[in-house]
Amino acid sequence: MPVNLPALDPAALYPVKGIELGIASAGVKTAGRKDVVVMRLAAGSRTAGVFTLNKFCAAPVRLCREYLAAGHDIRAFVVNTGNANAGTGLDGLQRAKDVGAALAQQLDLDPTQILPFSTGVILEPLPQQKIIAALPAAVADLQPAHWAQAASAIMTTDIAPKAASRQITLGGKTVTITGMCKGSGMIHPNMATMLAYLTTDATIAQPLLQPLLQWLSDRSFNSITVDGDTSTNDSFMLVATGQAGAAEIDSEQHPDFATLRDALLAVSQQLAQAVVRDGEGATKFITINVEGGTTRDECRAVAYAIAHSPLIKTAFFASDPNLGRILCAIGYSAVADLDTDKLEVWLGDVLVAKDGGRAGSYSEEQGQRVMQEAEISITVKLARGSFEATVWTCDFSYDYVKINADYRS
Repeated sequence: MPVNLPALDPAALYPVKGIELGIASAGVKTAGRKDVVVMRLAAGSRTAGVFTLNKFCAAPVRLCREYLAAGHDIRAFVVNTGNANAGTGLDGLQRAKDVGAALAQQLDLDPTQILPFSTGVILEPLPQQKIIAALPAAVADLQPAHWAQAASAIMTTDIAPKAASRQITLGGKTVTITGMCKGSGMIHPNMATMLAYLTTDATIAQPLLQPLLQWLSDRSFNSITVDGDTSTNDSFMLVATGQAGAAEIDSEQHPDFATLRDALLAVSQQLAQAVVRDGEGATKFITINVEGGTTRDECRAVAYAIAHSPLIKTAFFASDPNLGRILCAIGYSAVADLDTDKLEVWLGDVLVAKDGGRAGSYSEEQGQRVMQEAEISITVKLARGSFEATVWTCDFSYDYVKINADYRS
């Protein structure tokens, strides 16, 4: 079961002015399952996206990059689960275009105004005719309040749907932020996560949108890992519809920018952490803080070395304080000129290592006490600078192997 991930309450997800969602069943992988989502964006909406750096990126990722780079007026998304349309060559690209063209006809738009997204099995042809046949039902179902249903429809190996929402006041106007994501395995985002959609009815100038999204991604979806595998389909989208009536935010110096940025980050981090909490087979949610680095990238390198280690992840599953494995990971993290005699390692509130070895105050009983908890923090103090970074991860359990061994069945 997900680690301390509350059940999704549809009533807690605020509709965003200018966003409608419709859900339908195409039977892409499983007959009768809701597996297609259409998201319609109001005229005047502004869109940005960050995508996987996997060179074998999926056909939908290629189209999204192309349409956004060309500056097309994006008015709708179409998402399918059950098939990634990755590793499918030019044929897969054409199938993604076919789906976009069919939805464009339904919504009276140009095909270049439709962004497609897929998630599921790689190296399998997209059954585009099934998806196209389901589009009329999805369009007929378009409603502003369908966030919970949409979050469920985009799941693959996820156990729980993931969505979050909050409202703030900007210039006397209520501004809503609502987002959803999916992801459970093949999670080591490199600019994004499996699929994530963050929307607001604030008005944000288009030139500000992309750097803002990158900043949000680096501190949320780009700071999580389940298994160290970067997906072929990672996509993180930000949409600002401008329907709340608040003044346009056109620069980082705008008096409302920081308030909006921080609220967007809070929702992004809640969603990103939900992916880790629902990591395949996860039983522990682990926060890794690295402090005192010469750069943020250096701190992230140490954090990811710890987070990706199967030896560390399996020890946490067993609640075994075999903490020398953490020192080992720090040592191979490729940080130049690291003085191990100066760093400290903490497990929760327990000092584990200091002065190049085991802390004199540390006992096995202290380590076991912390390791029994469902949420655990690791803090590494490098003592070589002022930068810091945080990465969230989970343990490896027997179920992780079972889920991935049986994924295609």
